[in-house]
Amino acid sequence: MKKWLPAILIIAFVGLIGLFVANLNNVLVTLEEKTEAQWGNVESAYQRRADLIPNIVNTAKGYAEFEQETLTQVIEARSRATAVNIDPSNITPEQLEQFQNVQSGLSSALSRLLAVFERYPDLKANENFKELINELERTENRINVERNRFNEAVLPYNTKLKKFPNTFFAGILGFEEKAYFKSQEGSEQAPVVEF
Repeated sequence: MKKWLPAILIIAFVGLIGLFVANLNNVLVTLEEKTEAQWGNVESAYQRRADLIPNIVNTAKGYAEFEQETLTQVIEARSRATAVNIDPSNITPEQLEQFQNVQSGLSSALSRLLAVFERYPDLKANENFKELINELERTENRINVERNRFNEAVLPYNTKLKKFPNTFFAGILGFEEKAYFKSQEGSEQAPVVEF
């Protein structure tokens, strides 16, 4: 029996490590799937905004024919924003920064568009336009909520990944840290809207 004791202990130790690694893998897969699902919600909220823009632009065209440059900027910003795609399984800080930059450009173009519309009382009184603007505001709020939820989903994943000894095994299993949404540089300053 004494001859087999070291072999039994080694097998038990290897078995425990195997169970630990298998459990860690399962937990990280679950947390990663949650972050990817939440990223889908973020993209869905941004897509909702992108889908509203043509309706807003078309409603406004009849009232603001000579504001064509602003309308064109909004359409171009929307095109750039919808062209950026991120693989949710490999979200890097650089990809998120690029995504945020094009979305910020779209937000800026929309702000200019809304400022132009303040000049047109008939447009402001138009019920379709009012409803579209209200829907856009609700969508912007939804985007913020989904971005916050994405960060909340990334937090437990990154925390589990970084804890010792998980960090060692997670790297071997191919899991990498996820990026968080962060505020854009200069966002602490309120935007200036001129009429």
